[in-house]
Amino acid sequence: MSKNYVIGYPRIGENRELKFALENYWSGKSDLATLEASAAELRRRHWLEQHDAGIAAISCNDFSYYDTMLDTCIMLGAVPARFRNIKDETLRYFTMARGDSQRTAMQMTKWFNTNYHYIVPEFAVDDTFAPNTAKIISEYREAKAAGITPKINLIGPLTFLTLGKSVDRNFDRFSHFDAVVKCYEAVLTAISTLDEQITVQIDEPILVTGPDAKALSLLKRAYDRLGNTVPHVEVIVATYFEHACEAVEVLAHTPISGIALDFVHGPRNMDALATIAQSGKKLIAGVIDGRNVWRSDLDAVGDRLETIAQTVPKALIIPATSCSLLHVPYSLSAETKLDAEIKQWLSFAKEKLAELNVAAKRFAGETLNDAELSLMQLSREAVHTRQRSPRIHDAAVQQRVAAQTGTERAEPYETRIKSQREALRYPLLPTTTIGSFPQTPELRTLRRDFKRGDIDAQSYEAGIKAYIDDCIAFQESIGLDVLVHGEPERNDMVEYFGEQLAGFAFSTNGWVQSYGSRCVKPPLIYGDVSRPLPMTVGWTTYAQSRTSKIVKGMLTGPVTILNWSFVRDDLPRADVAAQIALAIGDEVDDLQNAGIRIIQVDEAAFKEGYPLRRENISAYETWAVDAFRRSVACARSETQIHTHMCYSQFNDIIHTIEAMDADVISIETARSGNALLRIFKEVGYKQEVGPGVYDIHSPRVPPVEEMVAQIHALLEVLPKEQLWINPDCGLKTRKWEEVKPSLANMVEAVREVRAHLTL
Repeated sequence: MSKNYVIGYPRIGENRELKFALENYWSGKSDLATLEASAAELRRRHWLEQHDAGIAAISCNDFSYYDTMLDTCIMLGAVPARFRNIKDETLRYFTMARGDSQRTAMQMTKWFNTNYHYIVPEFAVDDTFAPNTAKIISEYREAKAAGITPKINLIGPLTFLTLGKSVDRNFDRFSHFDAVVKCYEAVLTAISTLDEQITVQIDEPILVTGPDAKALSLLKRAYDRLGNTVPHVEVIVATYFEHACEAVEVLAHTPISGIALDFVHGPRNMDALATIAQSGKKLIAGVIDGRNVWRSDLDAVGDRLETIAQTVPKALIIPATSCSLLHVPYSLSAETKLDAEIKQWLSFAKEKLAELNVAAKRFAGETLNDAELSLMQLSREAVHTRQRSPRIHDAAVQQRVAAQTGTERAEPYETRIKSQREALRYPLLPTTTIGSFPQTPELRTLRRDFKRGDIDAQSYEAGIKAYIDDCIAFQESIGLDVLVHGEPERNDMVEYFGEQLAGFAFSTNGWVQSYGSRCVKPPLIYGDVSRPLPMTVGWTTYAQSRTSKIVKGMLTGPVTILNWSFVRDDLPRADVAAQIALAIGDEVDDLQNAGIRIIQVDEAAFKEGYPLRRENISAYETWAVDAFRRSVACARSETQIHTHMCYSQFNDIIHTIEAMDADVISIETARSGNALLRIFKEVGYKQEVGPGVYDIHSPRVPPVEEMVAQIHALLEVLPKEQLWINPDCGLKTRKWEEVKPSLANMVEAVREVRAHLTL
């Protein structure tokens, strides 16, 4: 078997088996034994699929019931104090992730610049750490029983601490560094008994973000120790998503065995080759793209490997995926409805295994069999047809983007907000939601039946209107100020729009894990983008016709559509974003012309698109802000533009948010207190802000008094005239029995606070 290496593999299952097993367990429809059996079957299947595809280095411990950062908390005994009295280990684990009626869940945020969410570790002054290797040992033995000798994947100590947060004021969590590294040493010692030779992949993606001198010093301290812990434990430090040249200079002088580098998304890693060659360490060369879905140009991959081999001895190079395949869909095998021409351009996780195997065999000089030769030919055909296919290139779209010069709104914010307040007449602390309401089983069945042709358009429309009627009636009954139609027609906030835009394609089963059991099915942007017809006007105006209150129009912004899609790799992302922006701008104009006076253009994924290297940020901010402004440039002064951002650390982008020039921004703050909000005050942010007052990622119903306290805390940071009150995010993933009392409590909390304000 040729040397090759997969950084990690999807865990949710080809048909989202883990999702359904988890949700059945959480709802009480199945027991823990059933969940564990489902998980064990998935692990076994995934290991054998990789083995049968010719993969040599296969991971264990890349599987998780919720998140590998959460698993690392358990492995190190880093359990926050509020969860320690939960004796049942499984209950404690899921409560840390999801919360309960007494405890808030741990914070979630995005994993670097991906759409995967991780659980944020928490560190306090009195923390102690103790190894727990039960999960690792169990899964290693499972793999051995299946005939696989796996490598063991761990999140590294530097990444774990850096991505965590201190919960005690002015506490430096890195004061725990030596204790954490000691715990890792104990973990390596414990697992060293599993085999005569063990390979441990320790992921340190934080190293691609431009580590400073302190971080590099800690890196040296950590891997001088971890590389020497047990002689027969081979340590590979894995980085991905960008280059890690500074870290390579340090790691080259530690006793680790090898370094994994991403040559797809970090081409500057080529600058580190001489250092690796001199060190004599293995180079895990990430040459198969683990983050995008386009079929590899295997000739170009081969050329890249040969170029690397001009500096690093060939015997030290192991071809690999650029990162874990967790970030791409599982397999093309179920895509029977996908356009044949587009399908031939694609490669999902399972297909990338075959590409890696072929690339490794060619690099090793081995003879390819007929199936492998066929794969080479398909690769060449895909490159050729994508370059020449007329469905990719639309001259009219390109000309229109080039012709748009101004992205400024007609009036400055100070003028606009006066017009808006006068026209809209909303009260102090206006209440609203972020947009979506629960996606019930009945609603999903309605959309599915219509898509299959099992019901006609009239029946479908009647069902959607009935849901909208119920949403409007409920919102009016509790006294919300600004209503939404609930988005019953939308399967996903990006997919819905992509389905109606030219240049997009969609898979049937191309699910990717976002967090826990939450999966998304990203669109595929393969060509130039335009909007043939209005996308939301009919449903939004229908909702507005059912109430005298204001109904917000709900759109997804161009940067979020881009960042939550698999984007063509033959055109700069900035150009694709500009095309999408014009399409969204057409919808904004149609909505306001139809009488919709507030329009929310969500940029939930704006922050996650940020480059990981500081030197690349300015260029991204320039074109991303330009795309948002293009999409709302047509809005009249009295049309109020809202936007929403998820899980964003705003300290470093607050001036960029100001440049977006939205009239109102809503943000997620419920899990992080007012830390995110204070920056708006510190910079003198003028626009109105809707900080989330309760966490929608937890099933708990927050009581009125809790939200009253939260609102008073917000008023300590920003004046009442600047604040809107809303949940953290959309409510589609929650159940009505959670949503109704939570929103009713939110509105009641605002009433109580308003009464106090008017005294």
